[in-house]
Amino acid sequence: MSRAIPKWEIIEGDLATPQGFRAAAVAAGIKKKRDALDLALIFSDSPETTAAGVFTTNRVAAAPVLLSRKNLVESRGRCRAIVVNSGNANACTGRQGLHMAEETTRVAGNLLGIEPSQVLVASTGVIGMALNPDLILHQLPHLKEKLSRESAAKVAAAIMTTDTFPKSCVLRSEAKGKIVHLAGVAKGSGMIHPRMATMLSFITTDASVGERMLHNLLAGATAESFNRVTVDGDTSTNDTVVALASGLSDVSVIPGNDSRAWFSEGLTLLCQTLARMIARDGEGASKLVTVEVVGARTPLDADRVARAIGNSPLVKTALAGSDPNWGRIICAAGYSGAQFDPNKIDVSVNKMPLCRKGVDAGFDEAAAHRELDQKEVLLHVDLHAGRATARIWTCDFTRAYIDINASYRS
Repeated sequence: MSRAIPKWEIIEGDLATPQGFRAAAVAAGIKKKRDALDLALIFSDSPETTAAGVFTTNRVAAAPVLLSRKNLVESRGRCRAIVVNSGNANACTGRQGLHMAEETTRVAGNLLGIEPSQVLVASTGVIGMALNPDLILHQLPHLKEKLSRESAAKVAAAIMTTDTFPKSCVLRSEAKGKIVHLAGVAKGSGMIHPRMATMLSFITTDASVGERMLHNLLAGATAESFNRVTVDGDTSTNDTVVALASGLSDVSVIPGNDSRAWFSEGLTLLCQTLARMIARDGEGASKLVTVEVVGARTPLDADRVARAIGNSPLVKTALAGSDPNWGRIICAAGYSGAQFDPNKIDVSVNKMPLCRKGVDAGFDEAAAHRELDQKEVLLHVDLHAGRATARIWTCDFTRAYIDINASYRS
């Protein structure tokens, strides 16, 4: 790869745009709405496929998370298939839930001609409810028959729960005269506070990437994207991000040269694009909010302030009402644990100053209200304490959030 690192561009496509991938989705009857897509299979035809995963940090982890972690280790990162369902999280379901996940990998592996350890599983939906094994196991042969490049676009819809729109992105770049693709889908709307949230994301690429490097690059991209989204401050039991690399583009990502930076740039862009979609689609949300903190003493301080503001119910409800209540913003910064001088902090919304040096900036209330009425809002906070920065994507809290979550199980 040349020293001039090629750029990535967003194009139309789906998970099967990268070479070597097929997918399918069906309505298995897991969701309450019987005709809704709720079960999907993603498969790589390449025996040289490598895989990596990043999972929830919640101590209460769902059966699919436990098994997928194990399978990535046992297969040494050589997984080729993902079975994912929505409508039921298969979390807190004890031995029965783990057996269900294991049976899924066994049956899928037999159908696809691969080892069960090469199959990963993921689930999203209601926690604590047993998942009927027949709804998945009886559909796997049907899914296998439906595998195609044309059916891959349905996966983004099949993994949705309270999402209001499917989330997908495809990138294209050129290296050494060859075309390389990165594609991804994600779901997530509520219970979102990824330290590694309920969010799922599946990524495919036709680049050739060693399993260890793929894991390191995926972890890095996740840290700069999915782990910087918060809808409600809740970290789910099921959070899963999985990347599969078929290697069929004949372009290799090699340690120690420009190819690593090139691929990392594309993977991070893909994940950030999907992460912003999750924040925009927060349960009941009316606006996408970017919290940008600059001038922090350390990166940790910047991160603390950004997360405190992004997670604050008082900030988020003020945003819902387009109320320029900057006092709530500096209040959240103050309890974040970061070190800064309150008499130096500046706060602005969409470049309009609300607070200067810790006091009111003398802004026009109506003008500020109009800024906060936008569908995309930037909250910029300058601590004037150093050079570190951080960014978090979040959304507002509306009455609809309560309505959705007060009746989620019923």
